[in-house]
Amino acid sequence: MPTAAPSAASRIAVVTGASSGIGAATARQLAAADYRVVLTARRKDRIEALAEEINAAGHAATAYQLDVTDRAAVDEFATAFKSIGVLVNNAGGALGADPVATGDPADWRTMYETNVIGTLNLTQALLPKLEASGDGTVVVLSSTAGHGTYEGGGGYVAAKHGAHVLAETLRLEIVGRPVRVIEVAPGMVRTDEFALTRFGGDETRAAKVYEGVAEPLTADDVADTITWAVTRPSHVNIDLLVVRPRAQASNTKVHRDL
Repeated sequence: MPTAAPSAASRIAVVTGASSGIGAATARQLAAADYRVVLTARRKDRIEALAEEINAAGHAATAYQLDVTDRAAVDEFATAFKSIGVLVNNAGGALGADPVATGDPADWRTMYETNVIGTLNLTQALLPKLEASGDGTVVVLSSTAGHGTYEGGGGYVAAKHGAHVLAETLRLEIVGRPVRVIEVAPGMVRTDEFALTRFGGDETRAAKVYEGVAEPLTADDVADTITWAVTRPSHVNIDLLVVRPRAQASNTKVHRDL
């Protein structure tokens, strides 16, 4: 039986944290899949440059500077839409790798605010718009850290577990409504900024994360996974997709050629 053509609203995709890494790669790939992407991030120059790149390639993109932890700003952003089709909650990140005994509470708070409260803010503000499209999708980018802990990862694991539980609970609460909830949980991904930010710009410590690993995942690998999940038929929901490089069997079991 043929399906109805998607509405224009269902072809709008909002991507948070789109200034670099997985967010930027996801925006490019969704745009190539004929979504009109709305790029959000705090770094205005980055998302404006990306929007120009996407538009120059013949696709459609708009940049909107946004801090996902600022609820008033998020609510104002949401007023720009009557409906949208996709929300990719990508904004987040890790800070530090200290043990629980000495971890910086400020780092833990920042990670929780960006990874969990930021996701909550965007999801709450845009959920009515997603439902109004008649075919909405919420993507929560968590991490394998949200499914298994490791030494030195307590704060990040707690935050990503919060993101995982948010997605899982939301799926239960809105079942029967025309909105899917997809969680994508990447393992080791090598991007320009993730590990460098985590270790406060220490390039040596950042490089050690990937030392000896021939092929960690790339931002494009994860973006391809997200785009695949989003573009499944409307009745198909990818509840949870864990994606790791072949060299990584778990958060603590990684093959390294040293």
